[in-house]
Amino acid sequence: MVKKNSFTIFFLCLTIFSFSLYFFSNELLNSNQLLYNSLAEKLTTSQIEIFITSHKKWQWLTYGTIPILLLIKTLTVATIIYIGSFFYSKNKITFKQLLNAVIKAEFVFLGVGVLKIIWFYFFQTSYTLEDLQYFYPLSALNIVGYQGLESWFIYPLQVLNLFELAYWLLLAYFIGKLAFTEKDKGKPMDLGFKIVASSYGSALLLWVVVLHLETGRCFIRPCLKFFRQGLYIKK
Repeated sequence: MVKKNSFTIFFLCLTIFSFSLYFFSNELLNSNQLLYNSLAEKLTTSQIEIFITSHKKWQWLTYGTIPILLLIKTLTVATIIYIGSFFYSKNKITFKQLLNAVIKAEFVFLGVGVLKIIWFYFFQTSYTLEDLQYFYPLSALNIVGYQGLESWFIYPLQVLNLFELAYWLLLAYFIGKLAFTEKDKGKPMDLGFKIVASSYGSALLLWVVVLHLETGRCFIRPCLKFFRQGLYIKK
């Protein structure tokens, strides 16, 4: 059974830790200066100063979006797994129980922010805004590198990471404990992983494919237009 308001406490803790990581990331990694350097080649000094001032003025909105995005993600994942549990679980699982499990598993992604701060503060001390944006610790993208990589490959390679694997395993563990009964064969973890893979795994794969195709389409259209213009000029 889920203790009363336990998922609320976990969510508040998750939000506070996320706030802290965002704050320390901006302060320690000097994000504003990186943004200034990135805009230096595109805008004039006065335009950059206006942009930076406006960015600082409305930066508090980012803190407001953190709990909203976390809530949307956890509710979405819990809903997807809740649907999947109908097909494999003989035990009745409530949505609150699943939401509690998802929120607890979500803590694993805090490690991404922690490792990012450690890496750029202590090891790779010279970096650009793009380095910071595309860096995802323990991912396939960090092995391959983003330089020279087509834009539609970046997100799929970011998703292939050890934190995502740990997230799956935690979800499988928590959900397996909720779904497993004496009539089920095997271990609770096996059942939990089956539920997670068939529901969350399928949805994640669909999400990655859709983003991959959409990003590729945005890249291909200008290329085709340029190619067609080139053919027209040659004629």
